Amino acid sequence: MSHSLLLVFEVTILVLAVALGFEVISKVPTLLHTPLMSGTNAIHGIVIVGAMLVAGLGHKDTLTTVVGLVAVVLASANVVGGFVVTDRMLEMFKRRDPPREDDGSGRN
Repeated sequence: MSHSLLLVFEVTILVLAVALGFEVISKVPTLLHTPLMSGTNAIHGIVIVGAMLVAGLGHKDTLTTVVGLVAVVLASANVVGGFVVTDRMLEMFKRRDPPREDDGSGRN
């Protein structure tokens, strides 16, 4: 396969994956977005490993290294964001202490 044909093939797969992902996620009800994000953190961990492998390939093509680095950064941001949102979601279910009554001393 020539390089240009391989590039067209890979870009076609990327475009189809983006379109399919957008279609699937747009059908998810709003209440399920947070659990869906927390569930995909493990998948993005695998994406980080794959991106690090691509960025550290033996043949040093500048484009491959840059794409791998960008993939590592974006996947890392996605994982961290997913854990932050999951932590905030779990905070909503924790029992809160009842508010203290003011005894007039100025302290709570």
